[in-house]
Amino acid sequence: MIAKKPQDSLTIMNELVLPNDTNMLHNLMGGRLLHWMDIAAAISAQKHCNSLAVTVSVDSVSFKHSIKLGDVVTIEARVSRAFTTSVEVRMDVWAENVPSGTRVKSNEAYYTFVALDAAGNKLPVPELVPGTPAEQVLYDGALRRRQLRLILDGKLKPNDATELKALFVEKE
Repeated sequence: MIAKKPQDSLTIMNELVLPNDTNMLHNLMGGRLLHWMDIAAAISAQKHCNSLAVTVSVDSVSFKHSIKLGDVVTIEARVSRAFTTSVEVRMDVWAENVPSGTRVKSNEAYYTFVALDAAGNKLPVPELVPGTPAEQVLYDGALRRRQLRLILDGKLKPNDATELKALFVEKE
């Protein structure tokens, strides 16, 4: 299998916030944004895996800035690390008010996807090779995020989470 770079999976998705997408305060509903993010992340994961990919976890979604009616939402998704049969996708969400020309980062998140064949069996995924220092930081952090997800799911004992434990051990 040929290794891929994070930019190979880059997906940029734009959506216009319409009245049906908003709550009573005319802000984008969080659930609608999560739906759009899931679509962008799935496209990114499938580009990397060259196969179907399904969502297995959504974590670390932070809402930093509300998105208003009429804003253009831009979701940038790319694979941050590949494991055996799964990939972690990092997303950054931007809200742009076109008339005023303002653009603010609204959200960021990590979703995990598993690659599947047509029968629903897990498939191995291509390796990811980070090319920039920023990509390396995301790549390294992905293993810690994965270990935390596995601990929270009861699939990994805390004592076996070597990458997480290393954060709390003082170096001599």
